[in-house]
Amino acid sequence: MTNLHPTEFTVTVYRTAGTLTVRVAGELDYDTSDGLTDMVTRHLTAEAGLSDLRLDFRGLTWIDSTGLTALLTLHRRAAAVGATLHLDHRPDVLERMLRLTNVLEHLTAPASRAGTPDRQEGDATGTSVH
Repeated sequence: MTNLHPTEFTVTVYRTAGTLTVRVAGELDYDTSDGLTDMVTRHLTAEAGLSDLRLDFRGLTWIDSTGLTALLTLHRRAAAVGATLHLDHRPDVLERMLRLTNVLEHLTAPASRAGTPDRQEGDATGTSVH
């Protein structure tokens, strides 16, 4: 039997005052999207006062349309609790998906505020998303 997911999908959550950071690694697709959406939603609703949801994609290797749907869902759920969604460290595969589907501006926050994390050296896009 062929392994359709050669890389393990992992999600790591970090909480700081007002910010939930979720590091995503592996393939965000049909098999993994629901788990990401459910887990992030639990964290979003667990504690009041979140102002930012930062999804860190430095380890993302693939995304399909179901993964994009998960991002749209998380955007709505973050807004529902008063948090702003940030898509940080976007690899080429995610950047391409966001541009082809014309949702880049919808999903990304306005220009960064002083003191917020910037792009990581070597990011594929060379841009900061906040």
